[in-house]
Parts: sequence; C-alpha cells; structure tokens
Amino acid sequence: MSPTKTALPEADASLERELAGLKASYERLRDDKVRAEQDLSHLQNQLRELEAAAQAAYGTSDPGELEALLAAKRAENAELVAAYREHIAAITRDLTQVEQDFEG
Repeated sequence: MSPTKTALPEADASLERELAGLKASYERLRDDKVRAEQDLSHLQNQLRELEAAAQAAYGTSDPGELEALLAAKRAENAELVAAYREHIAAITRDLTQVEQDFEG
C-alpha cells in the first residue's frame, strides 16, 4: 500500500475524532446557554417580585431611594437608642439619689 492511501484513512479518522469532540463541545455550550437563559429568566422574575414588594412596603423600588430610606431609618434608630440610653441613665441617677436619701 502506498503512503498516500494509508495517510488518507488516518487523516479521515483524525478529522472524525475532531468533529466528534467539536460536536460534544457544541452540545455542552448549548446546554450551558439553555441553563443561562433559564437562570436569567428566573432572576428577572425574582427581581420583578422584589421590586413589587419594595414598592408595596416602601413606596418605591428605586435602589437609590431605598438606600436613602435605609439611611434615614438608621439615623432615626440611632436617635431612639440615644434617647433610651439617656432615659435609663436618668432612672439610674434618680434611683441612686433615692437610695442615698433613704440611707442618709
């Protein structure tokens, strides 16, 4: 057999193997694409639900406005805690004074 006749079947076999590998890669990529599209759809639905919930609860679904609302609530909470801290301190001072007056 001549070298050319032997090389052709080997070249054909090599191409067939490469084609099989490319087909497998294509199938994996197609499956990845389908999963990515499903994930995107799921995340878009989830985002719509979260935006509706934020709109219902806070009157907006705008991230900037929500961030401003959160900052305002944090400041309000800090003020309430400070006022409560002062209230407890005043009660403690008054109690200490009553105890000293009672003992003395």
